[in-house]
Amino acid sequence: MTAHKLPIARLHPILNNEVVKKMERLTKKISNPVERPVKVIQFGEGNFLRAFVDYMFDVVNEKTDFNGSVVIVKPIEFGNLDRFHEQDCQYTLQLRGIENGEAKVDTRIITCVSDAVAAIEDYEKYSALAKLDSVRFVVSNTTEAGIVYSDSDQFDAKPPKTYPGKLTKFLYERYEHFHGAKDKGLILIPCELIADNGIELKKCIFQFIEHWNLGEEFKTWVEEACSFCPTLVDRIVPGYPRDEAAELCEKFGYEDQLIDTAEIFGLWVIESDKDLEALKKELPFDKAGLPVVFTEDHHPYKERKVRILNGSHTSFVLASFLAGNDLVKQSMDAPTIRKFMEETLFDEVIPTLSLPEEECKEFAAAVIDRFQNPYIKHKLLDISLNSVSKWEARCLPSFLGYVEKFGKLPKYLTFSIAALMSFYSTQKDGEVNGGRCLIGNRNGEEYAIRDDQAVLDFFQANSDKEPKEFAQAYLSTEAFFGQDLSKVDGLVDAVADYISAIRSKGMRAVVEELVK
Repeated sequence: MTAHKLPIARLHPILNNEVVKKMERLTKKISNPVERPVKVIQFGEGNFLRAFVDYMFDVVNEKTDFNGSVVIVKPIEFGNLDRFHEQDCQYTLQLRGIENGEAKVDTRIITCVSDAVAAIEDYEKYSALAKLDSVRFVVSNTTEAGIVYSDSDQFDAKPPKTYPGKLTKFLYERYEHFHGAKDKGLILIPCELIADNGIELKKCIFQFIEHWNLGEEFKTWVEEACSFCPTLVDRIVPGYPRDEAAELCEKFGYEDQLIDTAEIFGLWVIESDKDLEALKKELPFDKAGLPVVFTEDHHPYKERKVRILNGSHTSFVLASFLAGNDLVKQSMDAPTIRKFMEETLFDEVIPTLSLPEEECKEFAAAVIDRFQNPYIKHKLLDISLNSVSKWEARCLPSFLGYVEKFGKLPKYLTFSIAALMSFYSTQKDGEVNGGRCLIGNRNGEEYAIRDDQAVLDFFQANSDKEPKEFAQAYLSTEAFFGQDLSKVDGLVDAVADYISAIRSKGMRAVVEELVK
């Protein structure tokens, strides 16, 4: 059984848990996987890695001669691997969404994961992985806080506490076991959502080498024999479908406590610090038709993602919420909001990007498909978190790029500032999840405004001012933009006019006028 795709059958009525329990559990007995040598060590057992990285390796095994399995490592104390062991690390992945305007569901049993090991609870088994001749790659997603250096971390710990500390010791044990053989170095491909993740990981490892006095020879081996690949990853992964699990299990014909779900869209951009062509040969993702880009510079792709995908979110969701919508999908179904979003992207953002225009337009079209995904209930209020800093990171470069290129204000990005300020406009204090927030009002319905303390203090103190004074105060606050935006010709007046219109007519009416 080389292909592990399952037919998409007609949905049956939802079963109760008792019926599900009577089903046979998904194990290797059902999936019948091909036994393969361990080539990939994966730090992290979360939904994202399973729906993204493991999916890629599963497909590349099926369609090429890659022939490698993945061993998952649980790097922290939290959680356990019982469900993985009970299912022989087999699980079902459903990719579902809109592709080229049409609904699509792709169901696959992932069979490339051969084992799951707890680094702390089963240290000896974990340590033995470093000595496997077949291992070639390390992938990880240890969250944004995972790639850190700590001088309190101990080499003698089993294992060290931090992820870079664990990896440094893992590499050292491999180096010693193979007596410094250059062909036993590893290719490290971090997927953490931080800038230049591969570079930062390497930096931390070299700090540990110095701190732990592991020697110049080992340092040279890491430098010459190992490779650190900065990456960009992109796929929305809702994860375990709690409300649908029983129904899906009946459809599959077996019980699966590790079901994972994700959108169809995926993009993995991998930069190499060594020989790019050699890396492509070792990882034949292109031959498998997978959405993986090997490049000498991942930054333009990051710019495109941040400014098109994330930037469109930040530019339209607050206006959409105040216009009466609650979800991204609802926003796309509202003609005025959709036009607002599309014209922002195509008229104001894409002209300022460094990648070729056609590539950016293709990516933007895929983003629009993603926003229409009926399987993902993406709440606008969730996206609204920390909108002030998000606008600076995601929208400001497009805004300034447009002003510089065309010598005038971009209509929609300018309006998005006024929409943000209107969303944050309140003096009412509140609390959410034990932390402070402000309480906004949407046509009599209260909502939580969550951001840094300084942001909340600013809006509480300033949002009741007259529009021009309010706009001047906000745009001139350099802490929000890294500069004084009130100096941009005509911006204060434009934002003030939009705020006045929103206050007098309401958001829905103003957006309708905006897109005419």
